[in-house]
Amino acid sequence: MSEKLKQILNLVKEYIDETSKKEWRPGEDWISYSGLTYDSEEYTAAVESLLSGWLIFGKNAREFELKFSQEMGKRLGILTNSGSSANLLMWAALTSKDKYIRNVLNIKPGDKVITPAVCFPTTLNPILQNGFEPVFVDVDLPSINPNLDQVEELLEKDKDIRAISFAHVLGNPPDMDRLMHLVKKYNLVFLEDTCDALGSTYDGKKLGSFGVMSTCSFFPAHHMSLGEGGFVATNSAKLRILLSNFRDWGRACYCNTKKPGDVTSGTACGNRFKNWLPGAKDALYDHRYVFNEIGYNLKPLDLQAAMGLKQIKKLESLHSSRRDNFAKLYEIFEPYSKYFHLPVATEKSDPSWFAFLLTVKESAPFKRQDFVDHLEKAKILTRSYFSGNILYHPGYIHLGEKYDNLQEQFPNSHLVTFNSFFIGTYQGINQEKIEYIKSVVSSFFEENLKTLQRG
Repeated sequence: MSEKLKQILNLVKEYIDETSKKEWRPGEDWISYSGLTYDSEEYTAAVESLLSGWLIFGKNAREFELKFSQEMGKRLGILTNSGSSANLLMWAALTSKDKYIRNVLNIKPGDKVITPAVCFPTTLNPILQNGFEPVFVDVDLPSINPNLDQVEELLEKDKDIRAISFAHVLGNPPDMDRLMHLVKKYNLVFLEDTCDALGSTYDGKKLGSFGVMSTCSFFPAHHMSLGEGGFVATNSAKLRILLSNFRDWGRACYCNTKKPGDVTSGTACGNRFKNWLPGAKDALYDHRYVFNEIGYNLKPLDLQAAMGLKQIKKLESLHSSRRDNFAKLYEIFEPYSKYFHLPVATEKSDPSWFAFLLTVKESAPFKRQDFVDHLEKAKILTRSYFSGNILYHPGYIHLGEKYDNLQEQFPNSHLVTFNSFFIGTYQGINQEKIEYIKSVVSSFFEENLKTLQRG
């Protein structure tokens, strides 16, 4: 490393260290539900990567792929430019005409997929975008995970259902023993969305390790962040190849993994130029420009992976902060459990909580908006639970037309739409902010005590 580069990186470190020392002012500055978990290590890694002159997917990205798979309990994986892209690629791989998809997984576009009515759009969108047919189920309370009784009823009635997919809600899984029993009994493909559940476990097993493929997101609000980014993990070498094909324009060549982008340094298989084209059998053609799938370009920048390699080292601390903050928030809200469905970890699970989820009970003498307005007036940021029932939304309302009454068919999803919200658990919420949240929550009930007592 040159002296000038060392000076640049030292200045970056000094700048980040100085600018990150901002005092929080109660009632004036927001308590966000999420925030950056970076320090100067990530920024200097990004700058060093940028100044190396190699911008696109490269050695940092490949190193990240090799290291991060184990965080999801898998052997293999690919890095993408977003968690949404990761979900898209996971489903796109199942559209391949490869014999593994057709004969081993036994799935094809047109097949039915069980998924909950309450979701984030990019869990549902790839099902539709890749030609599969969603079959919706209601959710349980307080978890907002898929209702497994309904799942089993559908599987017993409809033999055309070939897969199930959902996101573990804010890090908290459903009963995975029962789910995996159903997956095995009905020979389903389980695609596991762990974009909100990195670091969570069920019976000691990492979420992300249950599905034939699983995804993760590195959006800034998530457990760790690359600015943007996503990951698809699998134990299947065949699926890993198909995923990389679809990510990289549909390109057939996948063997240059030691030094991505460099085919002159012993990275290729030695068979670059062969008769690769079935439509032009006499042509000696470069395998790097042979396309066997109709793919995308969904690769990240290498500097994102450089930041991610630093973030991986901090995961234990990041997960610990989320668990600790969840426990503190539970203590705050437990005295008001008559008014809220409080979040409870599924039996056998140990969530790394993405957030603290609350659902106002129908019997409560106040509305969700009353409580949310009180929190946000005090600069405590809230979020609705993603879509609520997505079949109520303009882009998806046509999917609900086959149901006579959405509220009756999906009563808990309806309640979530009107009554659920969450606040943050990330490490930026320190003890001072916890105490402030406690005082603001207490003030709501003190100010409305007479009304609540009448209720």
